Amino acid sequence: MTILTWLTMSLKRLASFFLEEKPSIPQEHSHLHLHSKGFFPEIEVQDFPVRGKAVYLRIKRRRWEDPETGQTYSRDWNLVASGTRITAEFGAFLKALLRQSCG
Repeated sequence: MTILTWLTMSLKRLASFFLEEKPSIPQEHSHLHLHSKGFFPEIEVQDFPVRGKAVYLRIKRRRWEDPETGQTYSRDWNLVASGTRITAEFGAFLKALLRQSCG
């Protein structure tokens, strides 16, 4: 199931993808009666370069609220490598590349 909609903006040396979480209740919280309450602040993450262009993902995560309790929920996304602004997969790629060049 796709949970994102996207729009692409491309410049000469840069490709930005604008991703917005679709308004479907996260499966892990499907037993609750949640309502969409907007989005968390947008984050920007650098991903693998494509055809010589830097690639940036601009992601808007949806916020959900239980109207009975006022508690908010969201999907658990492990997109960004800890302490970085790049995707975990791209970070692993760079780390492997560095190991190869040093060893």
